[in-house]
Amino acid sequence: MIPRVSSRAVSPAAKARAPRTPTLAHRAEYYALRGAAAVLRLLSWDAACRFGEWLGELGYRPFGIRRAVVVKQLAAAFPEWSDAEVQRVARQAYRNLGRYAVETILLPTLTQAQILALMESADGWPVIEEELAKGHGVIFATGHVGNWELAGSYVAARGVPLDAIARIQANPLVDAYINRTRAAIGLNIMYDQDAVRQVPRSLRAGRAVAFIADQGVLGLASTFVPFFGRPAKTPRGAAVFARRYELPTLFAAVLRQPNGKFRFGVERIPTIDTGDREADVDAVVAAYTAALERWVRLAPAQYFWHHRRWRRQPPDTPEALRDPTR
Repeated sequence: MIPRVSSRAVSPAAKARAPRTPTLAHRAEYYALRGAAAVLRLLSWDAACRFGEWLGELGYRPFGIRRAVVVKQLAAAFPEWSDAEVQRVARQAYRNLGRYAVETILLPTLTQAQILALMESADGWPVIEEELAKGHGVIFATGHVGNWELAGSYVAARGVPLDAIARIQANPLVDAYINRTRAAIGLNIMYDQDAVRQVPRSLRAGRAVAFIADQGVLGLASTFVPFFGRPAKTPRGAAVFARRYELPTLFAAVLRQPNGKFRFGVERIPTIDTGDREADVDAVVAAYTAALERWVRLAPAQYFWHHRRWRRQPPDTPEALRDPTR
């Protein structure tokens, strides 16, 4: 049995939502972001994305920002790869991250029709329509693969009322700006520390709620489940609400295709009810984590390997399965 762990303590929600006074550094970061966005909007979509790839590659070389983390995690996830293959995919991961950043900055400038046109295919979309037709809310789980911001934008562009759970950014100006851009493309942002209170309201109202399910979030417990064969601390939020309201979890992801278009996919993760609520929740967490792994294997360079996915593990984890970046 893989043990559960609780998320770290959180401050009261009212305190977290209290107005924060921006510092000089916050203002500098914010205006730099706005300036970069203004420049990018002068370029065509393709030219801006190519610039993003070039910018991302600078992180791989010469700067080497978290390069050891990316390389070690890729080598651990794909032990059959040669060193040359690991380095090749690591470099692509940086290029993809740079392109993702530019795409995300540009998303609010696109019309609904343009967002829909970015999608080459939408595998499994009838699954979403079937759940919405039942008159209850919908629970989405996804991970940091492909363009996860576009995934939410696409669902919203197709008319699904969507609340996306997000962390509060350290910079209050950037936080407000990012949320304004998300709102411009149809996403309503719900802060993670408010999820326990607000998710039930959204589901009762027939809305969809999206959880990023491969990094810890405030206010929601986690459990250890296998990810590429190693125990990884994974949020239980989506599974907890799915079990409570007897709803399936819909795992969704968007992958960039070689032609620059995207593939959207969704699959239903059934809710399990054996009478053991905690075990049932953990089984669903393991199932949507396995779905994420399948999608990452389709496009390894499009996963966010820069985050230390196995940083937190059970104390009795065998040496061979411990965090490769430690």
